Amino acid sequence: MLQAPVPHAFHGRIRPAEPADIDDLMRIEQRVFAIEHIPRRGLRRFLASPTSVLLVATAERRLAGYVLVLFRAKSDVARLYSIAVAPEMARRGIGAALLAAAEQSAIARGRRVLRLEVREKNAAAVSLYRKAGYLMFGRYADYYARRGHALRFEKRLTRRTHRRASRLIVGA
Repeated sequence: MLQAPVPHAFHGRIRPAEPADIDDLMRIEQRVFAIEHIPRRGLRRFLASPTSVLLVATAERRLAGYVLVLFRAKSDVARLYSIAVAPEMARRGIGAALLAAAEQSAIARGRRVLRLEVREKNAAAVSLYRKAGYLMFGRYADYYARRGHALRFEKRLTRRTHRRASRLIVGA
């Protein structure tokens, strides 16, 4: 019987992004999101904003991916705005580790729900979110450029989620 390959466990580090990471973040953005990437100025703004958390994963002595979470005042909901892994670092558990770190950062700020949108045709990301316990609750037609539809997912965060993820972030 043929089985799908099992992704590797992540053996790196997740930490808050720093200004020195901007060039590497831009490289990942431009490679992963050919059309709709966050501009350099936007990354700098998110890095300095008290209403966002920008975390990076490092592996093999280089930046391997990032996750960006946004927070609104007086809201129980955090928004996973963007998550990306360098293509050459895919299938190593980095996306799952970044997602768990995003959940931890939301819990640490008192949020009970993490929401996100994902391109409907991004099967790998949809699979990651479903495996992590996210439930689809909606769809936006023509949300992305070139008439790309978005699926909306959310996950209710619990203390158990926090305990599982709390081992991942260094320096948060």
